[in-house]
Amino acid sequence: MSLADLTSLPGVTATPDAATHGFVFNHTMIRVRDLDVSLDFYTRVLGFTPVYKHVYAEAAFTIVYLVLVADQSVIPDDDAARKQWALSQPGVLELTHNHGTEKEPDFAYHNGNSEPRGFGHLCVSVPDVNAACARFEALGVTFQKRLSDGRMRHIAFIRDPDQYWIEILQPTPLAG
Repeated sequence: MSLADLTSLPGVTATPDAATHGFVFNHTMIRVRDLDVSLDFYTRVLGFTPVYKHVYAEAAFTIVYLVLVADQSVIPDDDAARKQWALSQPGVLELTHNHGTEKEPDFAYHNGNSEPRGFGHLCVSVPDVNAACARFEALGVTFQKRLSDGRMRHIAFIRDPDQYWIEILQPTPLAG
C-alpha cells in the first residue's frame, strides 16, 4: 500500500494542519508496581537510560523518563536542560510508580491484553531479533511469544515485571 493510499484512508487528513508542524510524539506512560524492579528490567534487559526523575511526595507517586540512546554524551548533564531535552525526544518511556504498590503482594496493573482489552504493547526495534531473543532467553526474561511460535515468525513478545507486553522486531527482513 502506498503512502498516498494510506493518507487516503477514510478519516485521515491527508495534509495535517500547519499548526501541528513541529509536534513530536514524546512519550508513553505505564504504571509500575515496583520502580526498582522495573528500572532494572528496562535498563539491564532493554538498554534504556533514565534521564529524568521527579518525586511527587504530596501525591505519593514518582515518575522516571527513560530513553534508548546509543551515545549517552548527547544527554545534557544539567537537570533542567536534561528534562527539556527528554521532553523534546521521540519515543520516551515514562514509568509512573504509585508509592506503596510494591508492598501489596497481590497488587497488579491491568496490562490491556485481557478483558476488557485496551492498551496492547510497547515495541523495541533491535538490529538482530534472533540475537536479542537469545540474550533475553539467557537472562531469563518471560516470553509471551517466541519467534518460533505462531505464524508471525519475525516478531517476538516479552513481558516486563508488570506483565506489559513488549514487541521485539528488527526493521530489516530476517536472514533466510
